Parts: sequence; C-alpha cells; structure tokens
Amino acid sequence: MANKVWFITGASRGFGLLIARDALARGDSVAAAARNPQVVVDALGEHPNLLPLQLDVTSEAAAIAASQAAIERFGRIDVLVNNAGYGILGAVEEASADEVRRNYETNVFGLLHVTRAVLPAMRKQRSGRIFNISSVGGYSSYHGWGIYCSTKFAVEGLSEALAVELAPLGIQVTVVEPGFFRTDFLDATSLAETATRIEDYKDTVGAMRIFAAGVNHAQPGDPAKLSQALLKLADAAQPPLRLQLGSDTVARTYAKHQQVEQELAQWKELALSTDFEAPVQQAA
Repeated sequence: MANKVWFITGASRGFGLLIARDALARGDSVAAAARNPQVVVDALGEHPNLLPLQLDVTSEAAAIAASQAAIERFGRIDVLVNNAGYGILGAVEEASADEVRRNYETNVFGLLHVTRAVLPAMRKQRSGRIFNISSVGGYSSYHGWGIYCSTKFAVEGLSEALAVELAPLGIQVTVVEPGFFRTDFLDATSLAETATRIEDYKDTVGAMRIFAAGVNHAQPGDPAKLSQALLKLADAAQPPLRLQLGSDTVARTYAKHQQVEQELAQWKELALSTDFEAPVQQAA
C-alpha cells in the first residue's frame, strides 16, 4: 500500500511528532493523538492529511472515541504506533504505590486501551502494523529504572503474544527498543522522579541520577534517524518481532545474551534436575 494511515499516540513531541511529520511529508495520512492536540497543530500546521486528536491513553473510552474518529476520517488504520509513555527514576523501594500505578496506567494500560480500540478495524481489514515503543530497558533493566523498565518488560511480553495471535489475521507486531536518543525524555516533561530518596542507594540510584542529568541532550541517538527507521519498518514486507535502535541498544542486547548463556550453562544441571524422573521400563 503506497499511502498509509498512521495512528500515533504521544504525537505532540519527541518520537511521535517526528514520525507524524515524516509520514505526512511522504504523502501518508496521520491521526496524531495527544493530550493537547493544539500542540500538534502548532508544530505541524494545518494539513489535509492530518487529524489531530485529543487523547489521554489512560481512558479506554477516549481511546475508542479517538480510533473511531480516525476511521471515520480516513476509512482505515494501517499503522498503530503506541508511543505515549513516560519514565520514572528511582529505586524500586523508593517508588510509592501511587507512583508505580500511574506509570503502569500510561505505559501499559494505556497501550492496551489503544491497541484494543484499534484492533477491531485491523481485524476487519485483515491487515495492519502495530509498533509498540519499548526501550533498551524493556530488554535489559537498569538500576534506578526498575519501575519504568518493568512497564516496558510488560510491553515486550504483550507484544510477543500479540504477534502470534494476530499473524493469522494479517496483522504484524514489532516491539521497538530505542536506546538513549537525544529527545526530551530526561526532561521533567517526560521523566518523573520518586518523591522518596533513600541514602543507602546513593552509590547505585544516586549515581544514575547524576548520570541522567549529565547525559540529557547529549545522548548518542539521532531522533530524526529513528523516525526514518520507523517509516522503513512500516514498508518492510516481513518486519521483525523486535527492532533494536541505537548502538547502545545493540551492545546491551549482545551483552545480555552472553550473560544469560553463561549463567544458563553454569546452572544447567540444577535447572534440569527438577523434572519428574522418567518411569523405569520393566524388562519383558
């Protein structure tokens, strides 16, 4: 399909805004969903192929209404980009129940709300792409990011299952794992910090806070290149289940694979010892 219809959440800034801009520039249509759609209009201007939508992904009713509005305008949805989300920095013990719950409401339940809202149309079409924006932290967790990474681990698990469930229906799922890209992710607009700080974590989480502040707007990844990569992914005949983006993500993925292989080999005997014993065959 030459011209695609995109439904992008978190489209007012960062990756979402760049993908929307690039998709429009090549002639695609975009339903750009954001808490404040006027920000989308201010950034992209009035465009005949642009539908700005008000959407708080934590509301299932709002997700259904937004997806229906997109279908009424464009007739279909070809590519869903679940991009809305935010980070939370702090030790697992430092995170309150409310802080954890809010992060899950957006990063996990919000993604589920939008996905469930869009899937009936894709199933009817027997076609579609779903890009779930995860993180390098969705594959390998970091100290200080345990809560945030756990939301992205959830996205990875959901994506794996969705990919199998939807493949016979002509719908393909890719979980996208960006590393550190030079966006506003580490700004207060996209990053929350736990209200509680425990001195015992100063050498781990405290060091991560210092690192995050220092690397902000100096990350190695180019957001404009990520956006172009997503457009190529949308056009790929056989998209991957996972797409690692950024040299840091690639390096971290290889390192984790090596660690898992080494640990599995070290503990394989114990791991295999827990099955029931095979029944003894009696001689005839």
